[in-house]
Amino acid sequence: MKKIEGIAASTGIAIAKVYELKAPDLSFESVTIDNPDQEIARLEEALKISRQELEKIKEHTKKEIGDEHAEIFSAHLLVLSDPELINPMKEKINSENVNAEAALDAVATMFIDMFKNMDNEYMRERAADIQDVTKRVMAHLLGAHFPDPALINEQVIVIANDLTPSDTAQLNREFVKGFATDIGGRTSHSAIMARSLEIPAVVGTKDITASVSADDTIIIDGLEGIVIVNPTDEELESYHKKQEAFAAQQAEWGKLKDEPTFSSDGEQVELVANIGTPNDVEGVLNNGGEGIGLYRTEFLYMGKSELPSEEEQYEAYKSVLEQMGDKPVVVRTLDVGGDKELSYLDLPKELNPFLGYRAIRFCLENEHVFRPQLRALLRASAHGNLKIMFPMIATLEEFRQAKALLMDEKEALKADGVKVSDDIEVGIMVEIPSTAVIARQFAKEVDFFSIGTNDLIQYTMAADRMNEQVSYLYQPYHPAILNLVNNVIEAAHKEGKWAGMCGEMAGDSIAIPILLGLGLDEFSMSATSVLPARTQILGLSKKEMSSFKEQLLSMGTAEEVVAFIKEKTE
Repeated sequence: MKKIEGIAASTGIAIAKVYELKAPDLSFESVTIDNPDQEIARLEEALKISRQELEKIKEHTKKEIGDEHAEIFSAHLLVLSDPELINPMKEKINSENVNAEAALDAVATMFIDMFKNMDNEYMRERAADIQDVTKRVMAHLLGAHFPDPALINEQVIVIANDLTPSDTAQLNREFVKGFATDIGGRTSHSAIMARSLEIPAVVGTKDITASVSADDTIIIDGLEGIVIVNPTDEELESYHKKQEAFAAQQAEWGKLKDEPTFSSDGEQVELVANIGTPNDVEGVLNNGGEGIGLYRTEFLYMGKSELPSEEEQYEAYKSVLEQMGDKPVVVRTLDVGGDKELSYLDLPKELNPFLGYRAIRFCLENEHVFRPQLRALLRASAHGNLKIMFPMIATLEEFRQAKALLMDEKEALKADGVKVSDDIEVGIMVEIPSTAVIARQFAKEVDFFSIGTNDLIQYTMAADRMNEQVSYLYQPYHPAILNLVNNVIEAAHKEGKWAGMCGEMAGDSIAIPILLGLGLDEFSMSATSVLPARTQILGLSKKEMSSFKEQLLSMGTAEEVVAFIKEKTE
């Protein structure tokens, strides 16, 4: 038995065999062959199996999280069917009498190098597609196991150094009971996706991949952030009981599914959820979400070879609004750059992309991208309770410019006889310290604030949240953060506006009493966090939490804040 500590990224308990998600050894020998036809047949069989696998992965991804995520596999399938790539491999086998492995490697390497050296960013990205699919073909030629999360058909726990968004998107909840990774934190893509999929996850273990093998049974404790390798019979029994207790707790939470959110002294707040695709709405409704506080529209743009059309976007936004009925839906306009690259946009390479050409900065400079999204949103507004917010706003001028474009498109649509709602609130994400500092000025012009703490914390603390060397500085409870949040909430209320929070902090059990006391109106979180948060707020007095406000804001360290809150609420 071995116990490994990490970060609790998604709640729950999972017990299953290990599934190692790692690249196979694809080393091979180049040999002279006597039967070229036999080698070509081997190559064709490997290509056929690879195509079949990618079709399955594409269909699974489409079913589980939507068309936009499945498009990346359409691109991969095109590569595997491209005669410009396949025919040179066959010709090399015939003319040079080399084995299929050597022909595949030589031709793939030639194309990869060629695409990598092109000036066009989109074409350079095609090198990655060729590399991915030819690795799959090579694995089949060598008889090596090529791991595919979407093809898992038995109960397992996935172990990996890290999981990309596309890896996580392929996980089948029926069979993948949880996962653990070497790296990552609560705000990493894999952690956020795990909460959307409602499977337990522990990340940032540092060495889980080196500590397990395929024959091991492990326990993922997503409540405590612990992984237990090859547990004893006593530990298994203990964790089975813990699983049952957690299931009973979930059943209790479920009783509050259709209830509004009140504190113990009768003060109402709103608990809403974050989503990435229309398919996520079901999870919001099943978990008692009172609305959507953040619809990350960039997922419509990712995994594709070109920009989504206005019509495609309209249908996605309309779908979400119709599913939510009269419940509010806050849509964030396109937020790319930083860690979210789109190959076909040819974004510049930057030394510090998180502080660079991203989000509203990109959109204001590229109206041909921004205006179709605004039109699609405005058209969809007739189908529900839409609110629009602009990300990464640093100056009043940026907000005014973005809103002017929105109003321009609104008037154009109305002039064409298109029905557009007249009740669309327009707000901003507060994720830059400068915006939080002058929130009073912004509050006179915006309809609402939504505080994006994931970025606000890293910008305030000057600490990259994905950098493990400075992860200790990612402190949601630091008094500097609390003072900025308080400043935003007070500014909103002074102007009769509302303030929400859509960062991971909004669903954090330590932060919730603090935010309630600061007067936060809307808490937006992962759908699975809504019912636990509602239960917690039901047991908290807003008046009492508010009485601690000045004391908390004057503290010097995050540790002092945490100790104080635990003492007052436990």
